[in-house]
Amino acid sequence: MPSWADLQDELNRVDPVNRGDFLADKSLQSVACIADRYDRNVLYYASSFLQKPQIPGLFTSINMEDINGFMAGVHGHDFSKGLLLILHTPGGLAEAAQTVVDYLRSKFSEIDVLVPTYAMSAGTMIALGCDRIVMGRQSQLGPTDPQLIAGDRPYSAHSIVEQFEEAKIQISGNPVLAHAWAPVLRSFGPALLQEARKSIAYGQTLVQDWLQKYMFSDKPNPAGLAREVAKHFGGNQHGSHGRRIGRDEARQQHLEVINLEDDQELQEEVLTLYHLSTIAFEMSPAAKSVMSSNGRLWIKNM
Repeated sequence: MPSWADLQDELNRVDPVNRGDFLADKSLQSVACIADRYDRNVLYYASSFLQKPQIPGLFTSINMEDINGFMAGVHGHDFSKGLLLILHTPGGLAEAAQTVVDYLRSKFSEIDVLVPTYAMSAGTMIALGCDRIVMGRQSQLGPTDPQLIAGDRPYSAHSIVEQFEEAKIQISGNPVLAHAWAPVLRSFGPALLQEARKSIAYGQTLVQDWLQKYMFSDKPNPAGLAREVAKHFGGNQHGSHGRRIGRDEARQQHLEVINLEDDQELQEEVLTLYHLSTIAFEMSPAAKSVMSSNGRLWIKNM
């Protein structure tokens, strides 16, 4: 497997005018090789969030526009073969994750997801809507607890609920404290508590329904198991929305996890593809891309 440095050296030997085409062609070749190795259609959704941390998260996160990329990538596939979705994302909107999962499920009866490094937040939600998850030692999922924007910054929906509950307890015990809590509660606005509660229920219900219908369909008591696992991923016990959930913890939550290292040729091709996309994001204005094993490429620039 060529390392990131090897690929960069190879790129440096290409005429600068042709480097974009070189990276696109080599990446699509890797996607096609992965499809042959895995014997499925392949889609690779990748974001430049690691290479472009300075740009607004809207440009690199999962949003409603991404369905255009998935539609472009899926066009022309053999839907009888199933899908391998390779996913690299910091997360994004739960509503967009629902759109992606529902669309792909309407096309493919069987979907595996492969995580080269990160599939966080709404990316984890998408992974939990698949049948199996392929992970390496470096791969990670993350908590799916929703984040809400209040003012100009995100807040955990669970933290918002907890703060309102704490205020209620303190004020009921000592009404004088209402004056101390007033500016804090006023900054959140009157409807934020209800929005937080609805967002928590919405995200956990989505994950629960997908797990019950797909990954846990053959397990005993799939509804009860799905409810508990959805609560684990969407709960408030993680301490950080960006906390790592590796494959060992994923297995402890009864997820169907395959070790990427079990197929060395597949691992080498996947990591080559991942390195190529990181180089492409560094040298171009691309914020995210979707590549397919039938040669289609969708790019969203900043």
